[in-house]
Amino acid sequence: MSENNSKSGYKHDFIHKIVAVGDGAVGKTSLIRRYTSGSFNKEYIKTLGAQFSRYQRVLGENNDIRTRLFFWDIAGQKEFSFMRPTFFNGAKGAVIVFDLTRPETLVSVVEWYEDLKKYCGELPTILFGNKLDLVDDTDALGGKVNEIVEKYNFLGYYKTSAKTGEHVTDAFNRIIEILVEKALKIKSA
Repeated sequence: MSENNSKSGYKHDFIHKIVAVGDGAVGKTSLIRRYTSGSFNKEYIKTLGAQFSRYQRVLGENNDIRTRLFFWDIAGQKEFSFMRPTFFNGAKGAVIVFDLTRPETLVSVVEWYEDLKKYCGELPTILFGNKLDLVDDTDALGGKVNEIVEKYNFLGYYKTSAKTGEHVTDAFNRIIEILVEKALKIKSA
């Protein structure tokens, strides 16, 4: 969505819904919280269904582009899978998260990607390998990750730590920049 809203003072004003998906306990909620509020909670609280967060970012050389973001943090447990089509509706972009300390969550990335594609079509999607602070060998899954990124055309892969904040801002900023570029192209067409 774009408006030329003279009341807001921005040349471009966009609204984007971004869904965050991945298996349970990979750190989706913590990553969003780290990005939107700069905080981290050590306690694990299972997401039931979905959680929602709002965030606003101003971009452009003249700070004339505002993008309002609605993050939908989708529960990763199988028992909530029946709700996904409803939660995915209207998404403009996605982040898929896996846990660097649990290789089995990388296998699920393909399932999450296929689920998104089934209900949303082609979405700009970034892959996050989270919990970087808990692994010694950060390249242990490198070959498998690169295969998935290339095969499924992810627009980026970031090793992140919601706990320390490492690469979290870069990763979220990348998906936001992609969405704004896409919206500007559509608007100018």
